[in-house]
Amino acid sequence: MRKERGSASPFFRILSLLWIGLLFLQWVSYSEPILYEETTAAILAALTVTAVTEALVFINRGYRLLIELPLIIYAVYRTLDKYGMPVPSGLMEGILGDEIIYLFPYLWFALAAWAIFIFVSVWVNSKRKILLVVGLNVIAFAVLDSFTTYVLWEETAWVVAIGMGWLVTEHFNRFRKRFPQGWRRLREYPIKIIGNILVIFSLIIFAGINMPNIQPTLTDPYTAWREWSGLPLSSSATGTGGGILEIPSESMSGYGREDNELGGGFNFDYSPVMSVSSEERSYWRGETRSIYSGSGWADKQRRRDGDSVLPGEDLSGDLSGKIPTKTVQQTVTMLNDNVYPVLFGAYSIARVDRLDPEMEGGTLRWKGEGAELHLDSEPKRPSYPKTYAVTSEIPVIPWNELSGKSHEQLYGESIDEDYLQMPSDFPDRVKALAEEVTAGGNTPYEKVMLLQQYLQNHFSYTNTPDLSKKKSDDFVDSFLFEIQEGYCDYFSTSMVMLTRSLDIPARWVKGYAPGNVPAEEYMSPSGVRTSSGSYTVTNADAHSWVEVYFGDYGWIPIETTPGFNMPILSGGETAEPVVPEIEEEPQEEKKETVLPEESADKTGSSWYKIAGVAAGTIILIWIGYILWRMRLNLRFLHARLLAGKPLTPADKVIAETERWLRYARRRGLTRGPHETLRESVNRWGRRYPSLEPTLKPLLVRFETARYSPVDVQEEEWKNVQAEAVRFRKSMKKVKTA
Repeated sequence: MRKERGSASPFFRILSLLWIGLLFLQWVSYSEPILYEETTAAILAALTVTAVTEALVFINRGYRLLIELPLIIYAVYRTLDKYGMPVPSGLMEGILGDEIIYLFPYLWFALAAWAIFIFVSVWVNSKRKILLVVGLNVIAFAVLDSFTTYVLWEETAWVVAIGMGWLVTEHFNRFRKRFPQGWRRLREYPIKIIGNILVIFSLIIFAGINMPNIQPTLTDPYTAWREWSGLPLSSSATGTGGGILEIPSESMSGYGREDNELGGGFNFDYSPVMSVSSEERSYWRGETRSIYSGSGWADKQRRRDGDSVLPGEDLSGDLSGKIPTKTVQQTVTMLNDNVYPVLFGAYSIARVDRLDPEMEGGTLRWKGEGAELHLDSEPKRPSYPKTYAVTSEIPVIPWNELSGKSHEQLYGESIDEDYLQMPSDFPDRVKALAEEVTAGGNTPYEKVMLLQQYLQNHFSYTNTPDLSKKKSDDFVDSFLFEIQEGYCDYFSTSMVMLTRSLDIPARWVKGYAPGNVPAEEYMSPSGVRTSSGSYTVTNADAHSWVEVYFGDYGWIPIETTPGFNMPILSGGETAEPVVPEIEEEPQEEKKETVLPEESADKTGSSWYKIAGVAAGTIILIWIGYILWRMRLNLRFLHARLLAGKPLTPADKVIAETERWLRYARRRGLTRGPHETLRESVNRWGRRYPSLEPTLKPLLVRFETARYSPVDVQEEEWKNVQAEAVRFRKSMKKVKTA
């Protein structure tokens, strides 16, 4: 075996492969919801085999490729076999026979990933090529983030971090090749190398996290294109105004797929969606959101991260177990052929009783946090059950008991920060408004009811809000202070953020309003008729509302949109929560809210906090190290300022002499007004003989620096410093008067 000519050392080779592998993982992360699970697993297996072989097998590249190819084929075979795919019973028999066709097209994906990985590892051998590859990846993710429904800022951030690490690796590798002697000396101080790298990265991270949020001066291409085409900037908005399943030229109501850009107007679409047979009228709950971006809601659980469940299996969600519930069964019959990401049910689904047996493919995934029942349908074979039955547990809420619980009694010191999250630039006047509106409330429940009453009484419902009044960049701020009209998304989002500003956890929920009992039967495209007396839900019933967390009482749904009536069980009967009777002074005119000066960023993301604290700690350690390195120069700063010029070695000796003389004076060794230093030292030596061996060398060095024509060397003041240390140790053993 021989090492390839011009190749990097094993250490740098492994580091470079690590950066390439991490870069590929960002694309795997992006493509995971698009590809089959087994396809993604096959790609990961191929990348793992390639990276490990390239890093650990030091032979000619051609031989390595011959090793990697059969290993990748075997890895794909084992992966597909694990997923229960129809693969040959024996790998060798399958390769020799026609059964190898079962490995396609998965093998093509794996081989493509292998080829691209090898190409990048061989071709990218300079800083310019690294910058080119990283730049192209950043541009690609930025374009996909703007023109698709995916939020890819995490992947983009990872690509930038990978690029920085890759450039550092390439820099040190080239330094090793060009200056081998310097590299050998540099290797003696690994802590310094690692420390400097950490400081640079920490400065960048710390500056990025604390950079103020400002709006871009130029319009991004996607927004400019939609404006030029006359299309609404918000392609979907959930609610009775709402979301759309496709992106038409004019927005229509329906279940929203994109929540990160709320607002705009819509037309009502009364086409039927589903029929729900249930003994209780309810809101048909879909998904929840917790991360508010200033323009909408981000889905932090975009990928398949729920637990796989089967019909009949009990689902453990975030429903409180300390209040009674009522079991409600519902049968849902779909009246269109659309594919939705979730199964709908009353409040929190506790069990899937029955699923359409004719449904092809797809996996039920339960996300306990948020109580969402997702349906992962294969992108190439999208399907949705034509009918399904679920059982829900609806809480029976003791409103009178809840209304008397204080903030401390409900939450103590344990609150999930995700449900108090606010953007760093969240307007202060929104928080000031929440405090003003709830000034008469004593408990979280009373404050929530006051906010609900305020929104319903002071703002009007419309599906076509006048957006010309909008000035603020924040969705909630513009609704409360400028537009002051809108549909459910405006009311529900504002309610969540107003509630959070009072340290009361809340989240945003979307789904459907109950619908109506039809006067006539509807027929679905599949020929299924609705049962008489069931609730018929249309696209116009798409809706969003609020859930507020009340400690042991769990998540309580709250309706804030005027004209909507949320059915909630109280003491076994359907009722609305009672707003506390708190007298309000009549307001003749709307007063301008005074903005508090406190920071708006209360919680922030945990990741940002950890990264910020880590980066800040490294920077403080670095500053402390720099000050420690400069400690000797700082010692002479006062003397240099008095001299008005740089100090010579003789000046430094004199400055150090004055320093140990000040110490001697504090310990009782005083000088007479007309004594020379020699006379003082001789007197001290006669009085304290044990000090004479340390005083004499100090005296000689001072007199040499002050009176001798011989040039004083730079080391002399350091010698004075060392001898002064010995003098101090001797002084500690002597009792002076």
